[in-house]
Amino acid sequence: MIFITAKFRIRPEHADRWPEIAAEFTQATRAEPGCLWFDWSRSLDDPNEYVLVEAFRDDQAGAAHVQSEHFKKAQQTLPPHLAETPRIVSTTVEQQDWSQLGEMAVPAQG
Repeated sequence: MIFITAKFRIRPEHADRWPEIAAEFTQATRAEPGCLWFDWSRSLDDPNEYVLVEAFRDDQAGAAHVQSEHFKKAQQTLPPHLAETPRIVSTTVEQQDWSQLGEMAVPAQG
């Protein structure tokens, strides 16, 4: 899968509304057949920063995402709300889902 993490610094006047601003793009991306997940989180240290964790099934799914109409629209509609160009880490990993963090295993409860 293609695993991507991106940091978005939002203009302070738009930060509280970012989930609403990005909602259409988020919903359309999550509906893509090759999207495994597309999840936003707000930084605990910087209220103007959101972190996007996303994954796509393979290279073809990633290509389909960046060629989609909703991606092209987001390239126009989202940057006016940003304080700077987003930063990204993108890599290919040999798995299709999250693994368990064994170092913090939670005992079975029953």
